Amino acid sequence: MKVSKSFHWEMGHRLPFHQGKCINLHGHSYRMFLEVDGDLDENGLVIDFYDLKKIVNPIIEELDHSFMVSSLDPDLKSLLSSFPTKRVDVDFHSSVENITKYLLDRIASSTLPKNIRSITATVYETQDAYARDTRVTGN
Repeated sequence: MKVSKSFHWEMGHRLPFHQGKCINLHGHSYRMFLEVDGDLDENGLVIDFYDLKKIVNPIIEELDHSFMVSSLDPDLKSLLSSFPTKRVDVDFHSSVENITKYLLDRIASSTLPKNIRSITATVYETQDAYARDTRVTGN
């Protein structure tokens, strides 16, 4: 059985290596569809949506209305250090692919119910562009 819940946040970033517009400071209205695959538990649930929100919402809250800053972009790190702003420091370029991997790694490292087999995140950076990845939980 699979269940899914969506999460959304606003976040700024830039891709310093990009040859087009994404080299500029900009932001997106991100949306993630998180799909959880597993067996039904004794209550007939794969996972309680309340429990899923307890795992995911703190991560989303860190990202919401922040600026994702890569250690690979020292110019941006320096600029954003000059004034107080909410930021998330990461060690990767903030492509939608890397953001998807980052989210899945954090969620999969949480304590998940034993009946969960895998988690798939589909992260939309724009209305029509997304990345998708799956983690097998090992439960």
